[in-house]
Amino acid sequence: MYQVKRPCQSEFVPIRNLTYHVQVWGQPAPGKVPLVMVHGWMDVAASYQFVVDAFAADHYIIAPDWRGYGKTKAPHTDNYWYPDYLADLDFLLDHYVQDQPVNLVGHSMGGNVVMMYGGVRPERIRRLVNLEGFGMPTTIPAQAPGRLATWMDELKKLRAGDMDLKAYNSADGVARRLMKTNPRLGQDKADWLARHWAAETADGKWAIQGDAAHKVTNAQLYRVDEVTEIYKRLSMPVLAVEASDNSLDLWWKGKYTLAEYHERLKVVPNVEIARIEDAGHMMHHDQPEVLARLIERFIA
Repeated sequence: MYQVKRPCQSEFVPIRNLTYHVQVWGQPAPGKVPLVMVHGWMDVAASYQFVVDAFAADHYIIAPDWRGYGKTKAPHTDNYWYPDYLADLDFLLDHYVQDQPVNLVGHSMGGNVVMMYGGVRPERIRRLVNLEGFGMPTTIPAQAPGRLATWMDELKKLRAGDMDLKAYNSADGVARRLMKTNPRLGQDKADWLARHWAAETADGKWAIQGDAAHKVTNAQLYRVDEVTEIYKRLSMPVLAVEASDNSLDLWWKGKYTLAEYHERLKVVPNVEIARIEDAGHMMHHDQPEVLARLIERFIA
């Protein structure tokens, strides 16, 4: 199994009527800028361990499990609203750093969160790193009735148990699932991740540590015009990192392309686009050493 080089400590923090689980590596110190790393959809904070181990410097790193993921319990809800992630992050920074600007990294859904948060609270961010937080395809108002109907239909499916996440007979089964989803993931990392991505239940099964309600379609349309106005306020330097595998083509089949994403980034005042070769969407698993060097060069 993968051998951790930099152990973390777990902390539980009260944030907005929830008890947030936060993984912390290193210690705060004068002159050390906190590095906040937020994970993506159906992932956990522990997922950054390989990158943390690959850093050359000793950083003070703060990485939460988002609400309803990992060891942060789900709120009393049957669906999730995107602005809650921004507010949770705002309260998290209040708790750990007060008014001190941070270096902020987000992957996938977390990348979308940090891009939005950075435009709303630019004074809190020194450097921002977006790991394939592409946003969503453009929507139009005519889609609203169908979107709301889908949302309500999926709430009923969730209640009926039709959207439950699969449980596995062992941690080995979880590891095999991770390796099937990402063929680049080695056995040692998969075995280690499985025990953080899932947890053993009372009946001996291994359940994914993610609330099934995260699968419910968002009732709100994705408004690119609103997103663009937020991106324009990203006053800090921004690094947008992409993997050589084009995930947008795989996910959206032409409905949303990498070229469209790059067009949106043109409104960001100070943005650099970087690419990691031989990597898929889970670049922090595939090429942690390369990603660590990119991040450290950018925030230096």
